[in-house]
Amino acid sequence: MKTYNEKMSIYHGMASAVAQNTSNSYVPIFAMTILGATNYQVGLISSLPPLVTLIMTLPAAILLNRAIEQKKLVAFSVVAARFIFLLIAFVSYVPGSFGSWLLLGLIAAMSVPNTMANMGWQSFIGNLIEENRRAQFFSDRNRLLTIVGLIVTLIIGVVMKDMTTNKLAYQILFMFTFFVGLVELYFLMKHDEPVRELQQQKKRAMDWSIFKNKQYVLFLVVALVFNFGWQMAWGLFNIYNVRYAEATIFWISMFNVANMLAQIFSFNLWKNWSQKYGNMAVFVWVAFGMSTAPLLMVLSTDLYYLTAMSMLSGFFVSGTVLILFNLLLENSPQEVRTYCITSYNVLLAIIAFISPQIGIWLLETYSMDIAMYLSTAMRFLAAVGFFVLYYVRKKREQV
Repeated sequence: MKTYNEKMSIYHGMASAVAQNTSNSYVPIFAMTILGATNYQVGLISSLPPLVTLIMTLPAAILLNRAIEQKKLVAFSVVAARFIFLLIAFVSYVPGSFGSWLLLGLIAAMSVPNTMANMGWQSFIGNLIEENRRAQFFSDRNRLLTIVGLIVTLIIGVVMKDMTTNKLAYQILFMFTFFVGLVELYFLMKHDEPVRELQQQKKRAMDWSIFKNKQYVLFLVVALVFNFGWQMAWGLFNIYNVRYAEATIFWISMFNVANMLAQIFSFNLWKNWSQKYGNMAVFVWVAFGMSTAPLLMVLSTDLYYLTAMSMLSGFFVSGTVLILFNLLLENSPQEVRTYCITSYNVLLAIIAFISPQIGIWLLETYSMDIAMYLSTAMRFLAAVGFFVLYYVRKKREQV
């Protein structure tokens, strides 16, 4: 039986899924086909948000720790981020190469409220959902949100089938994103958040004692290696699909639909396996599966093959989305959880800024194949790391 807050979180998530699937997936295509962005600029689309996150994380943590009601900060941060899409809608009217640079500036600006929204939501929802409900709740929520995203993406793919170079189509998408943001605001404000008592320790920007917790630190190191390999290929996938495979908006949408279909049917599997065997044991297999995606992707430019690979990737992405956040909460002591999430986001932002740039550098210096192979190698190394963590903890439990 879902609680009131769980229902509100699902409604908010559905609106968020609509907003994200009418904007995020199409910004790189918009940049390449309408604005003529270079490979370096496409890489910056992935790298700039984490750089801004790095700068904004500590100020955001201070505001969140001092907030009596975190939902207000989260809600209005979401609206501010969605408002930027109103401005992005008209970037195509800027002459010459300035349009692509202006787009990057707006993406950086949007990352300021996004940092507050993402950090706030993690801390906010972690406190509202009881630990014994998390696996079931996040599985149900993620599956439903993915269904919503699939429907939206399928509609866009069909409607915009022959509009890959039509700037009006992108303008409509981006303006629609803002109005959906107002719906997100409504459902976020409907959450029933208990008023927090502000203690002195919660007013500090960071509690460095968290790095004395070996369990958290070891998880942090392996998770960052995994994210490095994962995010190294983000910009590469966009470039490969559009410039190597020459995929249109229809095919990009089909890749996303295949990916989401696999997620929908696998969320429940990952939930059941994580409840039966434990989050760490199951994530070992998730990480090994994720390591295959870059390697398999560059074997062919056939659009049907890439659709099948997107479906295979989606199977493991659902495990990543469901379990990695649960592992973060599981390895973060409750009394300092906000600080653990803060440090994770700061270090993740550094990784997320550097790794896509390294991916683009490898592409420009060597080849797409070499860049993808190294992404696979980093993901595989992280999978080995998760296995070692699991094995060591299992031995300790037996002793």
